[in-house]
Amino acid sequence: MTATAKAPAAPATRSLISDQELARPRNRVVYFAVLALTTVLFAAAFLFPLYWMAGSALETPREFAAQTPTLLPKSVHAAAYRDAWSQMDIAHFFLNTAWYAAGGWLIQISVDVCAAYALSKLRPAFGRAIFAGMLASLMLPAAALLVPAYLTVSDLPLLHLNLLNTPWALWLPGAANAFNIYVLRRFFDQIPGELLDAASIDGASRLQTLLRVVLPLSRPVLAVISIFAVVGMWKDFLWPLLVLQDPDKQTLSVALHRLSTSTTQVPPTEMIAGLSIAAVPMIVLFLLFQRHILGGLSAGALKG
Repeated sequence: MTATAKAPAAPATRSLISDQELARPRNRVVYFAVLALTTVLFAAAFLFPLYWMAGSALETPREFAAQTPTLLPKSVHAAAYRDAWSQMDIAHFFLNTAWYAAGGWLIQISVDVCAAYALSKLRPAFGRAIFAGMLASLMLPAAALLVPAYLTVSDLPLLHLNLLNTPWALWLPGAANAFNIYVLRRFFDQIPGELLDAASIDGASRLQTLLRVVLPLSRPVLAVISIFAVVGMWKDFLWPLLVLQDPDKQTLSVALHRLSTSTTQVPPTEMIAGLSIAAVPMIVLFLLFQRHILGGLSAGALKG
């Protein structure tokens, strides 16, 4: 007699409701009804503010100031978006913000990748202590660092340069991001050392190994870090408000705040239209790269 080999059983899927309970028609209806209701509620909680912001700019100032709010505008007036773009000079501040975000992304990626690569693969002396200090900085509230950072950029140590009203006041403080270094180091730790040894045997230097071996393998996590860097520079408000006092050099968020509190009366619908325009790039960026964000965050989390 020959023994027949049995196929290994598939691992059971863990869930709140077992497959046997879900097989019953009544339980299935209740399960999917609760799931649909929860999805709709969460979607409404996140999407309704965006809808209200975009829809309010299509109303007239009188409709916007009415005591009884309406979900749908009685009449559509797109002039607020046109006036916000031209009269509030949003195009100028839009380009300012794009320039700050691009420069901040380049500097932040360069510094964080080199730091994470050194801590992961080069193993410098006191590397663990340095990495622990970086992680400890995440525990500090951002407000506690405003005064030291402002004093530093207003009088750069050793060089005694005043970086206020320059892009470097935004780029340098955000160059070394502890969270980005942590994510990059976790990913670099999963890259087999044999690949780096093979590159070294072929005559590649440490820098060439980083550029030709490590970075091509790190595209998923680099995409996530890039998105976080751009979004962080784009939506930052308090720090640009402190270091960019020249109105012509301000970011879009700071300029909108200044215009809302200026003596020149700006219609509320026009101001909301400006806020809607400022939010569009980040929404589009998320919709285009949401797979990269989720995939990059989970990259390197599991070995295998």
